[in-house]
Amino acid sequence: MSSSAFLIEIPRGSKVKYELDKASGLLFVDRVLYSSVVYPHNYGFIPRTYCPDNDPLDILVLMQEPVVPFSFLRAKPIGVMRMIDQGEQDDKIIAVHADDPEYRGYSDISQLPPHRLQEIRRFFEDYKKNENKLVVVDEFLGLEDAQRIIRDAMESYEENFVPKVHRVASFTQ
Repeated sequence: MSSSAFLIEIPRGSKVKYELDKASGLLFVDRVLYSSVVYPHNYGFIPRTYCPDNDPLDILVLMQEPVVPFSFLRAKPIGVMRMIDQGEQDDKIIAVHADDPEYRGYSDISQLPPHRLQEIRRFFEDYKKNENKLVVVDEFLGLEDAQRIIRDAMESYEENFVPKVHRVASFTQ
């Protein structure tokens, strides 16, 4: 998958958890994180995707600067972090900002420094602990797995939200 437009809900460095209100299409402040952690990178979702947790597919975009909530930006997926959040699959696509010279050269998660992945893992393992909510971070997988998960989420969106076209069969006599 080449670069595409993704929506950022939460800027890097924030303790505020924003959520998209599906009914209004606006962002609302869900909560301030209960732990002494901040989002390590810009966090949002991939439009026109739908996952088993009844939300769009989450994405963490690595780049040098935070961006304001509800921004679209060009990013390219490089991998996925498999995660279970309170018993539900809640994968996080890991991407790099396509226009950030420090990150745009990465094409697979295996190229990232191990410390970067440890920071991401630790954030997601810890950010809900003080709420007594269980999050289990499984493994980081590469680009091919990320592309498969994105395709599956796009297909799920189509199946659940795009009206089916009724075709009238033409009969020849």
